[in-house]
Order: sequence, then structure tokens, then C-alpha cells
Amino acid sequence: MSHPCSLLLPLNLITITLALLSQRSYAQLSPSFYNSTCSNVSAIVRSTVQQAQTSDVRIYASLTRLFFHDCFVQGCDGSVLLVNSSTIQTEQDAVPNKNSIRGFNVVADIKTAVENACPGVVSCADILALTAEASVNLAGGPSWTVLLGRRDSTTANITAANNLPSPFDNLTTLEQKFAAVGLNDTDLVTLSGAHTFGRGQCRFVTPRLYNFSSTVNTDPTLNSTYATTLEQNCPRAGTHRS
Repeated sequence: MSHPCSLLLPLNLITITLALLSQRSYAQLSPSFYNSTCSNVSAIVRSTVQQAQTSDVRIYASLTRLFFHDCFVQGCDGSVLLVNSSTIQTEQDAVPNKNSIRGFNVVADIKTAVENACPGVVSCADILALTAEASVNLAGGPSWTVLLGRRDSTTANITAANNLPSPFDNLTTLEQKFAAVGLNDTDLVTLSGAHTFGRGQCRFVTPRLYNFSSTVNTDPTLNSTYATTLEQNCPRAGTHRS
């Protein structure tokens, strides 16, 4: 029986890395894990994710990011879903997550739909894995075979969550963070490419456009045409999202 959720580059390259990331250290996972107990779980997840997108155009990217933030911290075990209690300090309060990761309401809707069909069978960790695959595919990317059978974590690790990759990290720091969880430079480049998917915040872009150094306003390494496009989306005093 599952532990209850505590809620209640190009996409093809990103797909490959997300699939590998979700399957590391789970030698006994199988795509047929729920065939006899909840055979329609993938269809339930996909339908609910697709419905959510009709009222939230960002949700595919948000759910993919939520999955990465779960997997980067002690594996793809659903620990990011756990909320504060007498024994748990939630990863949702970590600096990289607080007021940043989103989509929990959709995960809760998926969990409810799955529980209605197959009570006490599917883990929240597997729901997150299926949700990420559905999100990438529905956004126009390819599909992949999701291996299933994860157990849900009963502990959270806010310390590790505070060490998630930051937009302010330099390359050396990013390489170190990825290496610490068994990921290499190819994984780093591929997963960084996921930032072309979804919507970003201008506050992470404007320092390179308007206040790069004491001698130049715009980062000279930026393509000039691209810089102009960014300036249109992120005006100097604006709060737009790119």
C-alpha cells in the first residue's frame, strides 16, 4: 500500500535525462508494476494533467520542474510532497522551492482520481514520475516508458533541498552539485536546456541586460538580437515574465 501524499535542451534530450534520472537506483522497477492492480493509472494521470492545462498554460513546465526538484533530493521518492509536521521539515520551505515550485494542486487532483480508481495502490512518487512524462509529451515532446514501483519517502531533507542548483551558481558549482548526486556534465547541459520550456522570471535575466558590470550594461556574451528580444520581454523597470 502506498504512503499517502501529504498534500491533501530540446525536449527529446530532456526526456532521455528525466527518464534516466527517475530510474537510477531502482533496479526492480517495471513498466508493468500496476498492470494487475491499476492498469489505467497512466491514462488517469495524462487526462488530469491535460485538463489542468486548459486553465494553466504553465502547468506542463511546472510539473516537470517539480519532478526534477523531487529527484535531485535523495532520489525520486515523493519527498517534496511532504508537508511540515512534528517530525518533518518540508522541502517546500527550502530557498530554491519556497514560493517557486508549483503544481501541487494538480498532483493532489491526480492522486484523488487515482485513489478513486485504485485505492491505496499507486505511490505518490510514481504519480510524479508519470506526471512528468505526460507533461513533456503533451507539450510536444516525445514519450518514454516510465518504470514504476517506487516507494514513497516518509522523510524530507530540507538541507539537501537547499543545495538544489541555483540560477546564480557558476559552472564549477553546478558541476559539483550534479556530480554529488551521480549526474555528469551531459546531464547538466541537458537538464539546463529544460529552461527553454515554460516561463522564466525577468529578475534572473535583467542583471545581464542592464547592470552587467561597471563598464557595460549588457553582457557582451549575449547574442545582440537575443538581447534585444529579452529587453522587450523584460523592460528595465518592469516585472514581466519572459
